[in-house]
This record gives sequence, C-alpha cells and structure tokens, in this order.
Amino acid sequence: TIGQNPDTQREVSVLGLGAMRVGTATDEATSYAILDRYVEAGGTFIDTANNYAFWVNGTQGGESEQL
Repeated sequence: TIGQNPDTQREVSVLGLGAMRVGTATDEATSYAILDRYVEAGGTFIDTANNYAFWVNGTQGGESEQL
C-alpha cells in the first residue's frame, strides 16, 4: 500500500519495474515487450522520472513516460 490516507492510497505490486532505459536505450518494441511481460506477471508499479536519460543523444527526458 502506498500512502496513508484511505481516500488516496493505492495498492501496488510488491516488485516495481525500473523504467530508466525504456524508450531510449531500449528500443520501443523491446520496451513494450518488457512492459507486457511485467503486467502479465502481475506488475502494477512502474518507476519513472521525467529526467531519466536526458543525457542520451537526441533525448530530453520524459521518454519513458511518453512510451
């Protein structure tokens, strides 16, 4: 359970998926395959940050969220 307020708390999977390379260093097709397998395994919590991979050529951050 994330949060303490009953009105806003959420139940999430025990294991989270780190998405730092999703949509940048990991191509779109592979990223979707990873996400699909994660959801099929019961995953519901994905760690993203809109500053991930801003240093990769041609990116500005936010790619993992956009994908």
